[in-house]
Amino acid sequence: MSGGTGNLVGERAGPSPAIAGGLMRALTLVADRQIELRNIPAPAAPAEGEVQIHIKAIGLNHIDVWGWRGMAFAKRTLPLIVGVEAAGEIVGVGGGVNSCRVGDRVVAYGALTCGVCKACREGRDNLCENVASIMGFHVDGFARDLVNMPARLVVPIPAGVSFRDAACAPVAFGTVQHMLFDNAKLESGETILVQAGGSGIGSTAIKMAKAIGCTVINTVGDDAKAAKAKTIGADHVINYRTERFEGVVRKLTGKKGVDVAFEHVGPDTFNGSLLCLKRGGRLVTCGSTSGQSITMNLFQLYLQQYRIFGSFGCSLRNIRESLAKMAAGLLPVIDTDVRLDDFERGLARLESRQVFGKIIVTF
Repeated sequence: MSGGTGNLVGERAGPSPAIAGGLMRALTLVADRQIELRNIPAPAAPAEGEVQIHIKAIGLNHIDVWGWRGMAFAKRTLPLIVGVEAAGEIVGVGGGVNSCRVGDRVVAYGALTCGVCKACREGRDNLCENVASIMGFHVDGFARDLVNMPARLVVPIPAGVSFRDAACAPVAFGTVQHMLFDNAKLESGETILVQAGGSGIGSTAIKMAKAIGCTVINTVGDDAKAAKAKTIGADHVINYRTERFEGVVRKLTGKKGVDVAFEHVGPDTFNGSLLCLKRGGRLVTCGSTSGQSITMNLFQLYLQQYRIFGSFGCSLRNIRESLAKMAAGLLPVIDTDVRLDDFERGLARLESRQVFGKIIVTF
């Protein structure tokens, strides 16, 4: 946790009853699949250039599940405070900060970027050349009452957008915004295949694509999810457990194929998604929940002139764009709300793939 000698500006706005005697609550990963709700020292007043945020809600993502399970590639030291995506209220402002004030509602950017490299200066934050860590995965995250953050890494929440919805902006909404519009360049009137539409990013992709007038084909793992996908805008829904989605997509598009495939499943669906593309189609992927490696037909790749985009995270601009969409009425799909002390139940539900939408942890 960061600290410093900066002074709090004004009174803390609505502190949690759990912050008492200099202690606060923090969800702490102490071993693989073992999280404890601990009382730890609250951070010092924010330092120069920092703000202090009272966390109100966090969104759960597959990166939280990976961290909970224990991943060999995660260079970290336990115990570790979890939580990679959050919304809250500023309760303290350090010296030299003019962009925020006490009482502002904000979301935080969990990648600790340098702010000075060429990518950061150009607003391509997720391509930072000197990114230190991902909060909640490599270093202490947001699942605590108070956290100090660089003021440059917070984004204001528009009026009318709840903490609950805003907590989905840094990862779920921001990731999809970057995938669909920065990378795949999705346009109105195009046809898109969205894999695993019941996930947080899958349900978001359905809504964002439909909002601009696309035809949306979606895959899900059961009929109950299929019904829900249709209610949020999917034009065609395929239960991949009972039908081969590749054949259905080719039939639905008159053997032409889709313009864009939205991937985040990995080996189980990746090559099938390629087969669903039209000539010159675009595939964008941000994840590989079913594994890490595939074998690809290179003839198919270059003869069909596919364009494949790897996409990780998002920029601060994408978060602002996402929050603006929420303010205009395009809201995340929420599967479940869980309490802070029930965090592991939320992770287990996410791991089971029985969710439709996001799981939100409230403070």
